Amino acid sequence: MNTATSVNATIRQHPERAASAEAGEFLAAGTVAHVGFHVDGQPYVIPFSYQYDLSAPDRLYLHGGHSSHTLRALAGGARVCVTVTMVDGLVYSRTALNHSMNYRSVVCFGQARPVEEAAAKQAVFARMIERYFPGRTAGEHYAAATEAQLRATALLEVTIENMTAKARRGGPTGPLDGDPEALGTCGVVPVPVG
Repeated sequence: MNTATSVNATIRQHPERAASAEAGEFLAAGTVAHVGFHVDGQPYVIPFSYQYDLSAPDRLYLHGGHSSHTLRALAGGARVCVTVTMVDGLVYSRTALNHSMNYRSVVCFGQARPVEEAAAKQAVFARMIERYFPGRTAGEHYAAATEAQLRATALLEVTIENMTAKARRGGPTGPLDGDPEALGTCGVVPVPVG
């Protein structure tokens, strides 16, 4: 992965939460990507489902209709920022300041290009369905996309040039949270997946 970009991907806030070695795992586990880009002075952030596979750690795929403003802008060369976050728990503390969340997140910076080849599109879509719905296979559980459907669907391959990841895990860390005699309560409310 090329890290020589003009994007500053340094983690400044809570650098002890850096989880660079887990960035790919976070992308592989996520379900919603927020895609950020800038066109004609206007910033946009749009949620997408996406495809990511650890076997190609510098590639991420986005798809949608050809009329999608986001996909047209990215195919036209707009730089992209893709963020995936999973909230694992809500952390409550005996002090207001120390309420928090347990989370895993990754931020990717890169450039996109359209994928036009029907076979390549078909393969990406099959892997995406398998990622979101493990065990489902074309021809057995669903009909594969037709040529017309493939032509009607835009697919972009995002080359990830740089990414950072962060995670917060564990319980509350406020100054009163270790004292069972202190005012209030503390703990973690798990957030169920899905």
